Amino acid sequence: MAKGARVRSSSPPDGGWGWMIVAGCFLVTICTRAVTRCISIFFVEFQTYFTQDYAQTAWIHSIVDCVTMLCAPLGSVVSNHLSCQVGIMLGGLLASTGLILGSFATSLKHLYLTLGVLTGLGFALCYSPAIAMVGKYFSRRKALAYGIAMSGSGIGTFILAPVVQLLIEQFSWRGALLILGGFVLNLCVCGALMRPITLQEDQTTPEQNHIGRTQKPDFQRVSPCSTLTKKWEYSFLLMSDFVVLAISVLFMAYGCSPLFVYLVPYALSVGVSHQQAAFLMSILGVIDIIGNITFGWLTDRRCLKNYRYVCYLFAVGLDGLCYLCLPMLQSLPLLVPFSCTFGYFDGAYVTLIPVVTAEIVGTTSLSSALGVVYFLHAVPYLVSPPIAGWLVDTTGSYTVAFLLCGFSMIFSSVLLGFARLVKKMKKTQLRFLAKEPDPKLQLWTNGSAAYSVARELDHRDEQSVALTVPGPSPT
Repeated sequence: MAKGARVRSSSPPDGGWGWMIVAGCFLVTICTRAVTRCISIFFVEFQTYFTQDYAQTAWIHSIVDCVTMLCAPLGSVVSNHLSCQVGIMLGGLLASTGLILGSFATSLKHLYLTLGVLTGLGFALCYSPAIAMVGKYFSRRKALAYGIAMSGSGIGTFILAPVVQLLIEQFSWRGALLILGGFVLNLCVCGALMRPITLQEDQTTPEQNHIGRTQKPDFQRVSPCSTLTKKWEYSFLLMSDFVVLAISVLFMAYGCSPLFVYLVPYALSVGVSHQQAAFLMSILGVIDIIGNITFGWLTDRRCLKNYRYVCYLFAVGLDGLCYLCLPMLQSLPLLVPFSCTFGYFDGAYVTLIPVVTAEIVGTTSLSSALGVVYFLHAVPYLVSPPIAGWLVDTTGSYTVAFLLCGFSMIFSSVLLGFARLVKKMKKTQLRFLAKEPDPKLQLWTNGSAAYSVARELDHRDEQSVALTVPGPSPT
């Protein structure tokens, strides 16, 4: 299917069918990330129905997030070797099946397997390939395109949060899961929009160019070319910039996940009603949209285009500061501004993750790199909500859990900033050394440099040499 409709282009078209790709990715983020966020609305229902503590119930959300990110490289592999269309359609079927089976669960363990593992695997096959496809179609307006595409998470949360709460009240949590299972089948429609495109930079790599210059028959070149292409596909793993980004992502992911699990329970614990608590998630979602689009648009401007990395650090750090203030906010009028601020900067840095990754690895390896980046979200997403739940159960308060998340996000930002500063200092030092004159060129003989004599002496490696030249002394 994909091979017959493949488009060839020398450069990203920055428009045309690319906007349909953006629309498809927008719907994918609604059906994956927004639905995952809305699982937190089921938290109290699951806890009450199965009579379990915070930590045990939090594993459901953790497993969904973890499997989605852990299997992100699998989504990239399916997309690269079959097609993005096939991967997303298959993922839609798996995710829908998990939600529908989850509606028949009789224990938390059943929800771990269905709503957690099966749905998470389906989301994994959809998420990173759809995001990578946007990067294939856009270059000049990449940040704006990603801002629109990723805003699906916020718009979906804004719409789905009150709808899910209403569905739970009308049909119980089982009926709500069943309806969500049908809704997620729309991922199959999104997959159909993902028309593959082949760019000029995708057709050749440095290794392939080298092989292409050799005059060997085709049957001798097929196997080495294929092997070298696979090696080149993951060569970004050896880049120091990508390694630093990967480490910072671990801390960022640890901090960002628990809020979407515990915002509603925390609001309920300070006296906010169920509808108002769901409304906080809606506010967070709609402001997330504004962060997606405005930060995407702003960082595409000429004045900020070269500072996308710094904007990313700024957004992650401010979300961490918001966490530190959260334990002091214990009423709806105070929680609303928090949801606005956290939602805005959450949308901002989520938009910039693929942009910053593309700047480091390029568009050729973007799908594989995003698979690795989202894979690195997996372990923090798995352990952070249960750890936060254990801290709540142990201390009887959300304070320690929220502070730990805040400091984790701030450390992620500081780490990237420090790494960029060290890199700049090294570049400055290298430029300074490059401008310094060679000491050997300071040997003058009647106005001429005795460079060849000094080089010959160095070559002989003599420890004691007396060189007498007429004219001024070396300075």
